[in-house]
Amino acid sequence: MNKKIVFVSGATSGIGKATSIKFGREGFSVVINGRRRDRLDELKSVLEDMGCSILSLPFDIMNRDEVQDAVKSMPEEWKHVDVLVNNAGLAVGMEHIDTGNPDDWDRMIDTNLKGLLWLTRALVPSMVKKGRGHIINLGSIAGKEIYENGNVYCATKHAVDALSRAMRIDLLKHGIKVTNVAPGLVETEFSMVRFKGDREKAALPYAGMKPLSGDDVADIIYYCATLPEHVNINDVVIMPAAQAGANHVVRKG
Repeated sequence: MNKKIVFVSGATSGIGKATSIKFGREGFSVVINGRRRDRLDELKSVLEDMGCSILSLPFDIMNRDEVQDAVKSMPEEWKHVDVLVNNAGLAVGMEHIDTGNPDDWDRMIDTNLKGLLWLTRALVPSMVKKGRGHIINLGSIAGKEIYENGNVYCATKHAVDALSRAMRIDLLKHGIKVTNVAPGLVETEFSMVRFKGDREKAALPYAGMKPLSGDDVADIIYYCATLPEHVNINDVVIMPAAQAGANHVVRKG
């Protein structure tokens, strides 16, 4: 297999799905990961219809043993990943710190932070061995600012921001690029997960404005990943034109 390989976690919806399709359309071989096997199978079919080489790995990124076993199970020709997109992440609940649900906190920390670490630890040694590679971490405007009721989610995304900078330093001598991509409002399943299926509440963040789409963010990820070898974008913040910060959004109607 001579094509470059991209590994996308959280590929079953939103930014991850859009990113997998973008890279597949542009000729990359794509490894897709997610917990929902049925959705992975659907995405696999879409990518195969495009003529893309595809490897589907259904596992839960929160489980370190599952991550390690899945990476070990990859055929040898797929193990030398060129671009790792650490996309899997979520927000659950939106309460003040004194009334927050510790189970929600665990889920965010285990996915947004630990899951990113487990997958990076499993895949990056092969990048180090060959002396090149690119890690793209999906951060958030929540990793740049704090907003009310965002406490633990914001903390995890601040950690992603810090880890991205730390990885860049640690891996510099090995020729590995690291990029932190921090989107603002993106209309995906994100809000439905945060509000635990309450459609009315989930629609409110996007009311009266045009948010980003998964495709918008996927285009930025692809751009960062395909720059010349001597160019690295360390950090990029992308927002809708109607947004200037976590708490600054112009809404019409």
